[in-house]
Amino acid sequence: MTRDEESQFLAAGAGEMGVILNAAQCESLLRLVDELQAGNAQFNLTAIRDRPGMLRKHVLDSLSLQPYLRGARMADVGTGAGFPGLPLAIINPGRRFSLIEATGKKARFAAQTAERIGCSNVEIVHARAETHRPFELFDIVMARALSSLADFVAYAGHLCAPQGRLLAMKGKRPEEEISALPKSFRVLAIHRLKLPGLDDERHLVELSPAGPRAAVSTRRGPNRESSL
Repeated sequence: MTRDEESQFLAAGAGEMGVILNAAQCESLLRLVDELQAGNAQFNLTAIRDRPGMLRKHVLDSLSLQPYLRGARMADVGTGAGFPGLPLAIINPGRRFSLIEATGKKARFAAQTAERIGCSNVEIVHARAETHRPFELFDIVMARALSSLADFVAYAGHLCAPQGRLLAMKGKRPEEEISALPKSFRVLAIHRLKLPGLDDERHLVELSPAGPRAAVSTRRGPNRESSL
């Protein structure tokens, strides 16, 4: 695809998910893929090597979270090369994103990339999530590459504000993982995510702290599957 065709591909794919991209945002997202391609050759950051695959499975996959964001402070736990945090930061300049990554080469790549593409609303935290103690808690704590929901809340639950949300990106609907969650967190909803051009099953599990100050949000994305 040409650059213009890639830009049109991103805009159309995002539009199918209810996310409207302008030309400048599309170009920034393409520059992000440029950096990922270059960095992948040096650091082996992702198993996805082809550019269309990166556009779909990294960029559009990340943007599928956009309808479920709320508040101003976002944390991306285990961001790796910067996904989903960097694509979301590009289209949400008014929100602050903390990208947390324990692997040094990935944290350095994400920091370098954020600087090169001009994402001034991003900070990179080179640390394990369970040891990170931010000055302020987060409205949204998200994770794309995670082992289980119980592990997610164990190592990242403390980062979430009392009325915040944890967003866990999963493949198949994780019924067994949901049943294994501790009582300190509750499932608010399970959203079925549809990625343009892919038939892979994807779900987003939306969790909140179960304390007295946690309130169920009335705001829902377009593909809400169920609430528990």
